[in-house]
Amino acid sequence: MKINPMHSIQAYRKLQETQQKHNDKSTRSDQVEISSEAKEMAKSTDISAQRQQRVDEVKAQIEKGTYEINHKAVAKKFYEFWNK
Repeated sequence: MKINPMHSIQAYRKLQETQQKHNDKSTRSDQVEISSEAKEMAKSTDISAQRQQRVDEVKAQIEKGTYEINHKAVAKKFYEFWNK
């Protein structure tokens, strides 16, 4: 059996190259950029406070058993959404 030392060195170099490529790919990362408009919306507490108040009212009505669903309005919203 003939042993070719150059073949061993080339195989080792190929292995190093593939590992280096793999390491380069793993150092990449995803980034998220939030627009200035979205940041302003997040700062807006007036809408959040109003929405939270409405959520609290609905929760209280559900707990009391007095919350009533307007089935026609719900169906109308579904219809409008699906038939745009």
